Amino acid sequence: MDMFLEYLWAFLIGGAFCAVGQLLIDLTKLTPARILVSYVVAGVILGAVGVYEPLIEFAGGGATVPLTGFGSLLAKGVREAVDEHGLIGAFMGGFTSSAAGISAAIFFGLLAALCFKSGSKINET
Repeated sequence: MDMFLEYLWAFLIGGAFCAVGQLLIDLTKLTPARILVSYVVAGVILGAVGVYEPLIEFAGGGATVPLTGFGSLLAKGVREAVDEHGLIGAFMGGFTSSAAGISAAIFFGLLAALCFKSGSKINET
C-alpha cells in the first residue's frame, strides 16, 4: 500500500504543477516559454532556500520531473560546488549537477530527429 501512496502523491503533485501551468496559459497573456522559464526560476529559488527538498522527499518523481525540479537541481549543484570550490563553484555547479539530464535530452532529441521526418503540418491543396 505504501508504493500506491507514493505513486498517488507523485501523480497529484506533478498534476498540480501541470494544472497551474495550464491555468497560466489559459488565464494570462504569458507565453509558454515565459511560463517554462518561470518554473525553472521558481525551482531555483525554492531549492536555494531549502523549501523544495522536502517536497522532493514527499512527492518523488512528481516534484523532480517538472521544470521546477530541474531548477532545484541547479540550485543544489551550485550550493555543493560553492562549498567545495568556493566562488568558482557558482559558475560550474549547475552544469555538473545537471549534466546527465542535459546529455540525455540532447541524445534523445538527436535520435528522434534521425528517426522521424520533419516537415510542415500545413495542408497544401
